[in-house]
Amino acid sequence: MAGKNTQVLMKQHPKGWVTEGDFEIVERDIPKPGPDQVLVRNIYLSLDPYMRGRMDAVRSYAAHLNPGDMMGGGTVGQIVESNVKSLPVGAYVNGMLGWQEYGLARAGELRVLDPKIAPISTAVGVLGMPGCTAHYGLMTIGQPKAGETVVVSAASGAVGSVVGQVAKIQGCRVVGIAGGAEKCDYVVKELGFDACIDYKAPDMQEKFKAATPDRVDVYFENVGGEIMEMVFGRLNGFSRVAVCGLIAQYNGQPYPFTGMRHVLVNRAKVQGFIISEHMEYWPGAIMEMAGWIKSGKLKYKEDIAEGLKNAPAAFIGLLKGKNFGKQLVRIAPETV
Repeated sequence: MAGKNTQVLMKQHPKGWVTEGDFEIVERDIPKPGPDQVLVRNIYLSLDPYMRGRMDAVRSYAAHLNPGDMMGGGTVGQIVESNVKSLPVGAYVNGMLGWQEYGLARAGELRVLDPKIAPISTAVGVLGMPGCTAHYGLMTIGQPKAGETVVVSAASGAVGSVVGQVAKIQGCRVVGIAGGAEKCDYVVKELGFDACIDYKAPDMQEKFKAATPDRVDVYFENVGGEIMEMVFGRLNGFSRVAVCGLIAQYNGQPYPFTGMRHVLVNRAKVQGFIISEHMEYWPGAIMEMAGWIKSGKLKYKEDIAEGLKNAPAAFIGLLKGKNFGKQLVRIAPETV
């Protein structure tokens, strides 16, 4: 296929908050698939907080980016050229093809999607990595029991919104933490949480205490910082904490956390996890969540930026909590 392939590169390692100057947009030739490859036209790009960690030159669970590397990320696209019999032209697929218009992949690197089951965008949202993250972290680490209190930070986001709804399905009292009255209203009135605390409110601590009269049995951590400190102070004996993300701490100095005393006193279980290490868990979780979507028990919201060149600005907005729902970038129309 002739033409140019727009890509977004990391120009330099950010110093503190990410800026648009940390990215570079380039155009290269559209690649040609090899004997066992397909060429995918990307339609949706997923923007996720973990990408910020990969931009720092530090040791982590995944290799960091170097200046000039293309930004990585989950995508949904359509095969436009194929040298693989099981992946015909026209098939919709989910993979990790990064911040670009076109990408090459092999069969084992892609998940074939059925647009009849759910909109294809959900493959990088509620029926993809964020949804499986929520399901695994809550059910495997949190192990919620009916009647318990579950707290989730970043409650209106792609992961947190699913955590809270799944916890309600399990019969729990669910308290969310989100930024702003609009997000809190959505979490309670639309998603069915029992309460939601606006972390921007001056009386956040008092409202959180009032919303958790029986304290906290399960905490799903997406934020870190002051919010994590507050929740740890309300943990119950033998509570469980699933540490998924620390977005409040990705762009600044480490937070001087003092809550380990609560872990000891309450014999709490605190466990971090990376969902890509549990791929065997995904099919069952996706099947169950697809059923909940169909029955109306599980709802989702998407925040879609238009055009790959707007990905850096949308990513910066995500890190600052400006998105409302799962942050996506629409790179191209679903049909051509």
